[in-house]
Amino acid sequence: MNNYYNTYSSSYYAGAPIFGPGYNTYDPYNYYQYPYGSNIQSFNQMSISNQYGNQIPLTDYGPAPFSVNIEDATKQNTNFRTALWTGNHLQLTLMSINVGEDIGLENHPNLDQFIRIEQGQGLALMGDRMDRMDFQANVEDDYIIIIPAGKWHNIINTGNIPLKLYSIYAPPQHPHGTVHITKADAEAAEHNNFR
Repeated sequence: MNNYYNTYSSSYYAGAPIFGPGYNTYDPYNYYQYPYGSNIQSFNQMSISNQYGNQIPLTDYGPAPFSVNIEDATKQNTNFRTALWTGNHLQLTLMSINVGEDIGLENHPNLDQFIRIEQGQGLALMGDRMDRMDFQANVEDDYIIIIPAGKWHNIINTGNIPLKLYSIYAPPQHPHGTVHITKADAEAAEHNNFR
């Protein structure tokens, strides 16, 4: 229930510092929280604007507490993959798949994965073997895809705009701070990890 006399959306935020457009500027109407001691001007990462015009750098905020408008962050991301939050047991990444491209055939034997589409349309494929993808689903804005551990999977952009999605891995799949600008960068990084 909203309390119009209280600027906090929840009692859990009572007393928590909330920073506005400048470094250490208190703004009770801004629910975006920057990590303690961070100077927002020092980030060279891509950033997004929230509804108050503040810039939010797209960098890995984990494992600190964090809140963001995930739809805005996902749609703003232009990298193939950007890790937005990495903890010990979970990771949130943003992805942008170009027209006609795909994520690439993958299998994560020891983790479950959650994907939500925020923009575009695609084809989700899954199966027990890489040559037998017996699960197929057309997906678009607001659809989710749940990938159980051990399933081969791929998502193909079948639309005419970049496919924007976010992915939650449990446990994390990529190193803290991962940024792959292109799919080729992601494939090269994966190849180097298996050497």
